[in-house]
Amino acid sequence: MEKPIPPAIPAATIMLLRDGEQGLEVFMVVRHHQIDFASGALVFPGGKVDAQDTEPSVLARLAAYEGATPGQSELRAAAVREAFEESGILLARGRAQGELPKDDQLARWRDGLNDKSLRLGELLEAGDLMVSCDNLIHFAHWITPTFMPKRFDTHFYLARVPEAQIAGHDGYENVDSVWITPRQVMADAHAGTRTVIFPTLSNVVKLAQYDSVAAAFEGTRRSPVVPILPWTEQREDGRYVCIPTDAGYTLTEHKAAGPA
Repeated sequence: MEKPIPPAIPAATIMLLRDGEQGLEVFMVVRHHQIDFASGALVFPGGKVDAQDTEPSVLARLAAYEGATPGQSELRAAAVREAFEESGILLARGRAQGELPKDDQLARWRDGLNDKSLRLGELLEAGDLMVSCDNLIHFAHWITPTFMPKRFDTHFYLARVPEAQIAGHDGYENVDSVWITPRQVMADAHAGTRTVIFPTLSNVVKLAQYDSVAAAFEGTRRSPVVPILPWTEQREDGRYVCIPTDAGYTLTEHKAAGPA
């Protein structure tokens, strides 16, 4: 009897961007070695959709965005919450004045989300905030292969980091963080100085075609998001993870680690 395929858990990932001296930079974190998914790897902030992301108190405070659906709204709420928990960047604005509270208040809210003493809806109501869903650009959609024991249905979003906010890792799930150019990530992965899993690396390579935040936003708006479900192929020199060659990606295969 074949084993049942585990369901793919809805998840969201944020690719926080800024224009740096060397061109486009993306904020990435290093996963704690005791985390059961992508442990020790360089990744974008993100995680699975939580029950709090679907609460009416949250969904009522999402800024209107093009092509809105209930599913996308929950994913975008999760993306913003995870970005705040893991990077300290809150992609929201005051409903009245458009400004966020001071840094010390943001720090308390971030701590509250991380220690589960505060929910996203409570945070938004306390600050009278709107989630900046309209400033997120849908970049990619990846689904964990069916043979994996833990699966995610993950949507990737681009967001420009607000100038007044400073990103930094949380010290819980993530033990380090860096602003880095996509090409440097590629070079470090090739040299073996950083661990970068295939979905992350493939999206980094795709992001590397842009030299500024504006170019990344414009190019992504023109590119359809195609769901990606990788598969494996056994070859003479080992096992490879592959994705379709016509889905808009340059890096479409990666030799799997471990025995062939």
